[in-house]
Amino acid sequence: MRDRWQFARGVLLALAVGLLLAGPAEAVEVGQKAPDFTLPAPGGREVKLADLLGKGPLVIYTFIQGFGGV
Repeated sequence: MRDRWQFARGVLLALAVGLLLAGPAEAVEVGQKAPDFTLPAPGGREVKLADLLGKGPLVIYTFIQGFGGV
């Protein structure tokens, strides 16, 4: 029982530290240039936004709460 409590305390502490270090997120307004980012792709590759922009215009669409069951 004591091990569970220590584990839970450690997880909560790590979460709190992560939130403090993350800082505020800034929203991108319509028409504003998106910051460069990298995402994993199939086959162990990575896709960078900058690489896709070199091919022409790009639309990024997010599914907010798409899988939240709301």
